[in-house]
Amino acid sequence: MISFELEKKRIIVRDQSSKDLLKKGNFGYESDKEFLLYPEEALYLLDVRNAECTGSGKKITFNDMANIFSAERRFLTKFFAYKDWRDRGLTVKMPNFNSIPADKTSIKKYPSSSLHLAGHKALGSFYPNDLLSIIEGEKEGKALYEEFWFGQYGSYKAAERGILNKLDIYETVFLMENGVLKIKGMSKKKAMAIASKRRKYFVKLYSVYSDWRKRGYVIKTGFKFGTHFRVYFPGARPVNDGNTWVHSKHVLHIFPKEDKLLISEWARAIRVAHSVRKTFILAIPGRQSKRKMEIDFILYHRRGGEAETPKDNPPKYAMLALNEENYIGGKELASALDEAKSKCLELVVAIVDRETSVTYYKVKQIELQGSSNDYYEIDWMQP
Repeated sequence: MISFELEKKRIIVRDQSSKDLLKKGNFGYESDKEFLLYPEEALYLLDVRNAECTGSGKKITFNDMANIFSAERRFLTKFFAYKDWRDRGLTVKMPNFNSIPADKTSIKKYPSSSLHLAGHKALGSFYPNDLLSIIEGEKEGKALYEEFWFGQYGSYKAAERGILNKLDIYETVFLMENGVLKIKGMSKKKAMAIASKRRKYFVKLYSVYSDWRKRGYVIKTGFKFGTHFRVYFPGARPVNDGNTWVHSKHVLHIFPKEDKLLISEWARAIRVAHSVRKTFILAIPGRQSKRKMEIDFILYHRRGGEAETPKDNPPKYAMLALNEENYIGGKELASALDEAKSKCLELVVAIVDRETSVTYYKVKQIELQGSSNDYYEIDWMQP
């Protein structure tokens, strides 16, 4: 039997047998010799375990209790994410739970190389309305394409069809910045100003492009995959053995801290990447941020097929619960990631759709040595 003190918004369990069962199931907490439940826990018991709750001498229903707490942001979204994890036989605790300290969060290290452009010089023309440049002359344009995969020489996947090398705006600025490309009547500053008027957050997108390019990665458009860029690891060339096209295995999407994105659109980009077997990388330019979004729960998972428990194991993940109609900002996501890292946990984003089905995405930090930006692999997760 659960008691609900309406005025104090406290949910209490008093009989010993119920307390013992709830403790065994990793529900509730003790405070000043009383055994209390969090709202999500009590609502789960009312919904799934058919528990009884009374308050002020009358029966308390699910809606009675939920309405009391409904003013809290994303309250039902958080409850349905909590319920889904619990329904899988796994333990969920609140962020303030005093758990066994988790191990240091695992970080995926990406290799770095060097880009040696010395000795290459090119002259070109810039077309502001198209944000494209064309290199003068066949020799240097072909060399930059074949040796470093800058631009598109000839036609896409058919370099023998034509003698022009076309550079996109990111390649144009990068080669100008590195003293390789000279544009008639155009400075790097002017080219960036033109691009910034046409492309929101261009400077931030370029900073990410440059971050990877100067470390030896090949960065090309990710348009076909709904992202900003696709990524080839150091050493990639336009063709392999002269006839087999090299396919990228990663896509890169930039999420500036000032920007906001509808969760359903965010999830769609990740799903497109996974459907073509590419790893989705999220970039958050800059590392300075104020925390504006805390994690919702800490999660225990499985080891060797067995569910982990707070008694014997540290937590594995931190959960941020959102629904498909929410907007999330770059600052908010960065804050949740910072909060998870401070607890040595990996972040799991749980997205609750309109049918209250929950989809999970695991976020793993990437280390790109010497970078001032934050990068994360985001992968679909089946708990």
